[in-house]
Amino acid sequence: MPVNHPPSDDGSWHHQLGTSLFPASPSRYHLYIGAFCPYGHRADLARSLKGLQPFLPVSSTPDHLYHSEFLSQLYFRSDPDYKGKYTVPMLWDKETEQVVNNESQDMMRMLSSAFNDLLPADNTKQRELDFCPPDLRPQIDELSSWMSPDLATSVYKASHAPTSSAYAEAAKTVFTALERFEHHLAQHPDYVYLLSPTRITEADLKLYTTLIRFNPAFHPQFDDGMGKVAEKAPRVGRWLRHLFWKVEGVRETTDLRAMR
Repeated sequence: MPVNHPPSDDGSWHHQLGTSLFPASPSRYHLYIGAFCPYGHRADLARSLKGLQPFLPVSSTPDHLYHSEFLSQLYFRSDPDYKGKYTVPMLWDKETEQVVNNESQDMMRMLSSAFNDLLPADNTKQRELDFCPPDLRPQIDELSSWMSPDLATSVYKASHAPTSSAYAEAAKTVFTALERFEHHLAQHPDYVYLLSPTRITEADLKLYTTLIRFNPAFHPQFDDGMGKVAEKAPRVGRWLRHLFWKVEGVRETTDLRAMR
């Protein structure tokens, strides 16, 4: 009988693919996301850019594996005593019927290499694609240290602000973060991506999945609005449009209707 592995002390699962417990096998795993959720979108975007569609199916609930109506049912199927949040993305092991991982950053990093041996040998572009290459990891970690609280979290706080003053405080933090990205891109005019002229990293995935929701999900909810990205930060706007229109695998994962 398969051994069930409960979540860590923080209430999340952080198991890795490619280990003896969870070897990378085609069709063994299933990725649960929510098209509305930027964190689930991160994992789906990594899956798409790496070309893992043949090996890693994806869906939202209700799901077809167990006919579960709610994601919570899958969490309890993995651990009947689970007391944490029912979040996406969530990577599920169909063989042992348990959660492998439900942390988006973990997934972006493990999907960079976990299925490389299953990709065609001549597909060097996707095999070599690494969302957190060692030489860029310090810059990725530095950006992430303030991107999450100042942008991703603050956009959410602004969209759910109970008062105008709470909205103003959160919106100010968001605009300051946008200005930082605008300044960063201004210092690197040759960069197509946030940290490189040629390489897309998890920093791009994190920022894209937040900003692509900036207009459809958050801007319409306020009378004065948070403004369009391109108007507030034109260089960031150009970066965003490039990813959406020019990078294969990005637009295909972006469901604008689900974000409204």
